[in-house]
Amino acid sequence: MNDINDQDKLMAALSYPIGLVALVILLVEDMKNRPFQKYHAVQALVVNVVIVVSAIVLGWTVVLACVPFLIWFVTLYWAYQAYQGIWIEIPVITNFIKGQGWV
Repeated sequence: MNDINDQDKLMAALSYPIGLVALVILLVEDMKNRPFQKYHAVQALVVNVVIVVSAIVLGWTVVLACVPFLIWFVTLYWAYQAYQGIWIEIPVITNFIKGQGWV
């Protein structure tokens, strides 16, 4: 697609493990106009919402409470891929955000 610079990669990668970075990307005009940053920020924001909701819902039992942590751990892999300049596709989430017209 467009040329991806080092800042795009860094901000996209940081948006997965640190959801606040995804919000910053979507609020700052220069950042949200960069397709790579916006794509990963929207995707990371949805992933982080899923993690928080699953932590609340599954938090009542010790065995299931580790599921959100495992999902968060996977975000580190997605962050690594984003830092490599890859437009990753997360099952269900990527189709959802594209279907909503968010990216």
